Amino acid sequence: MDAMSSAKNWLEGARPHTWANAFAPVLAGTGAAAAIGGFHFGRALLALIVAWALIIGVNFANDYSDGIRGTDDDRTGPQRLTGGGLAKPQHVKFAAFSCFAVAAVAGIWLSLTAGAWWFILIGALCIAGAWFYTGGKNPYGYRGLGEVAVFVFFGLVAVLGTQFTQAGRVSFTGLLLALGVGGMSAAVNLANNIRDIPSDSQTGKITLAVRLGDARSRLLFTVLLTLPVLYTILIAFGSWAALVALVYIPFALKSVRTVNRGAKGKELIPVLGLTGRAMLIWAVLSALAVAVV
Repeated sequence: MDAMSSAKNWLEGARPHTWANAFAPVLAGTGAAAAIGGFHFGRALLALIVAWALIIGVNFANDYSDGIRGTDDDRTGPQRLTGGGLAKPQHVKFAAFSCFAVAAVAGIWLSLTAGAWWFILIGALCIAGAWFYTGGKNPYGYRGLGEVAVFVFFGLVAVLGTQFTQAGRVSFTGLLLALGVGGMSAAVNLANNIRDIPSDSQTGKITLAVRLGDARSRLLFTVLLTLPVLYTILIAFGSWAALVALVYIPFALKSVRTVNRGAKGKELIPVLGLTGRAMLIWAVLSALAVAVV
């Protein structure tokens, strides 16, 4: 395997289409902080490094853990490093923990500069959550809790944590942004798991999609992408310009239509990127609106 091919495989293993799950909450939290006079560029950058390192770390961790369990042996999504034999399992594991180390250093720095040492404990919990999603003897991702974890860690914790470390407090607007980003972030994960229902069922990976079944999983996906409309209206009572965030709707509708027309397998792969873009657009426009107006 040549160097360029190897680099491409590792980049694909980092799953760039999921990076919006890291960028969106930090942008939303920073906008919420600016809305109450607490914007701090340095702390926003540190929060971004933490979130970005965590999302790449969890992607490599999932690649490693699913690969050694054999749950990636028959998948319809992009080929994995471990399961596809593109990299040695220990190298993928090392990459995951290297990312976690970067997140830990940036997180400690952020916590101390923000005067909130107890955030270090929350950061440790986030790293543990990233590893034990599919790692360990009893991964909670195999118990239908993956979307819940994504909602909590990349929604509530990431958005409100970003706001708190800059402004020293959280707000109702910050909470609404956290709910919206967390829900859409969970929808990205859900779309991935809807695609993998057949293979996950066979290998004993009981995701939320497997528990709910195909039809109810698609309904939940629709709800998660629709709720930000309500959050936007509520945010607009304090900042009317937030209504511009409804521009996200066409992107969300395209994802919803694809999912609800019964798309399966590879047909669902584009939904991940579309949903991520919808989330990022909503987060960016909402953040700018509340920060400026």
